[in-house]
Amino acid sequence: MCRGGCAKCLGTALIPLAVLCTLANILLFFPGGKVVENKLHITDEVWCFGGILGSGVLMIFPALVFLGLKNNDCCGCCGNESCGKRFAMFSSIIFAAVGVLGAGYCFVLSAVALNKGPKCYTGSEWTYPFQDRNYLANHSLWSACQLPENIVPWNLTLFSLLLIMSGIQAVLCGIQVVNGLFGTICGDCTCCGCCGGDGTV
Repeated sequence: MCRGGCAKCLGTALIPLAVLCTLANILLFFPGGKVVENKLHITDEVWCFGGILGSGVLMIFPALVFLGLKNNDCCGCCGNESCGKRFAMFSSIIFAAVGVLGAGYCFVLSAVALNKGPKCYTGSEWTYPFQDRNYLANHSLWSACQLPENIVPWNLTLFSLLLIMSGIQAVLCGIQVVNGLFGTICGDCTCCGCCGGDGTV
């Protein structure tokens, strides 16, 4: 398979992941599936927009670049080979690095949020009751959160999904870094002949 075709597959996989990460982050603004009266009652990490910016918006750019590599003119601009497939593959490395950074941002935020636990009302104040306790292994601690209802499983599920999906995104972008490196050094595949030859470009 041509390296441009491989990049297209990666880009196709990144698009739905970016959409799902964005939706997961948006749902986190509604703790327990309900609208909160005070925005200060929302977990701090949600306001960092890890799923919306890191694994959402920032991931769209590399995804579109990867999708366009398959149809890129192998002969470059007006027959100028210097801006052909090799340059396109090199540019994809830069965008893949942006994707890795975006996914890494979301991954770290999700890991911190999972470790810290949700912000909830304990009966006396809005706080983080699980900061110093392992609530992930001890479900009996979840009852410490009185409001919003079901906030612990809600945050746990959505941040876990963000953690997994951003991890997959980082791996896919990492693969494109390697793929783009080989494409830059070795060329993408056999040229279509528009340059008057059949060699790699």
